[in-house]
Amino acid sequence: MALKAVHVTDVPYLDQVPDKASLALYSARFSSQVVGHRGNGMNSLQSTDRRMKALKENSILSFNAAANYPIDFIEFDVQVTKDDCPVIFHDDFILTQDNGTIYEKRITELSLAEFLSYGPQREEGLAGKPLMRKTKDGKIVSWTVEIDDSACTLKEAFEKVNPSIGFNIELKFDDHVVYQQDCLLRVLQAVLHVVLEYAKGRPIIFSSFQPDAALLVKKLQSAYPVFFLTNGGTEIYYDVRRNSLEEASKLCLEGGLEGIVSEVRGIFRNPGAVNKIKESKLSLLTYGKLNNVPEAVYMQHLMGIDGVIVDFVEEVTEAVCKLVKKPEEVEDEMLLQGEEKVQNRPQFSQRELSFLLKLIPELIQ
Repeated sequence: MALKAVHVTDVPYLDQVPDKASLALYSARFSSQVVGHRGNGMNSLQSTDRRMKALKENSILSFNAAANYPIDFIEFDVQVTKDDCPVIFHDDFILTQDNGTIYEKRITELSLAEFLSYGPQREEGLAGKPLMRKTKDGKIVSWTVEIDDSACTLKEAFEKVNPSIGFNIELKFDDHVVYQQDCLLRVLQAVLHVVLEYAKGRPIIFSSFQPDAALLVKKLQSAYPVFFLTNGGTEIYYDVRRNSLEEASKLCLEGGLEGIVSEVRGIFRNPGAVNKIKESKLSLLTYGKLNNVPEAVYMQHLMGIDGVIVDFVEEVTEAVCKLVKKPEEVEDEMLLQGEEKVQNRPQFSQRELSFLLKLIPELIQ
């Protein structure tokens, strides 16, 4: 769908940029940064790993938990209710159960009050609707975590989350819906209105899998960098702009976007794309389950990836700090802890690294 040019002055509130908004521009360039996925990690309710069910994802509690570790950004998903309030929730639909019957409603068709009525309530003594979730294989399970928290809005996140932590705001749209420009504009207006009023000096990055939304949010404002999310060719969509790193780079360069966020397998399957992306002066981040493996994160550090979005924030930040230490820092640590201390950073020659980059795409297949 072709987009008509939209001028900032044509959109209410978007010509009013806070004085400190330009501070966020520094975040367009990462340096091996770890980003907390949906805060301190996503929930995988069928997983046997208790870390995947420890804290409610996309909650104030999870955001502040992630902020306790040495990271600069958290990532979360934003949708807009039918009464134009940006809320934080990943899934397109929200599910509940009443007398054994499952009810499913689209987030964007709920009012703010209806959305907040699901799950734990902030008001003492008030019970919310039980929250259910549909898994990828179609099963419906109770959304049960060790430490639960209430649903929240984007405004609440700005007000209640540690101000030192930056926000990577994913503009969430349904992959199976074709959006007209007026619909995208309404959603982005609502989000930008909250961001420009409450962000103050907090670093912000926008990202989206929806190509037209990414292009439009860049046209609507220049204060904050915009990244295009892609599966990097690991899944195929009707919109060809979503189907490869090459198409993602083309979209970013034509639309003036600052970078790409790719599924990590897309990078490992096509490591040669990294240099091309970097030569185009685009930043490159990754997401995906492999980012919970410290060795995979270190490999990306060697490849020049700017940042990784992870679920196991504590474990990965700790491992990365050890892996990327300078040799002299490692030696000092070994002396302090005794000479028998074994250096835990993988050592690769340039030839070995080249071999690994050739081997990884075959292993990922």
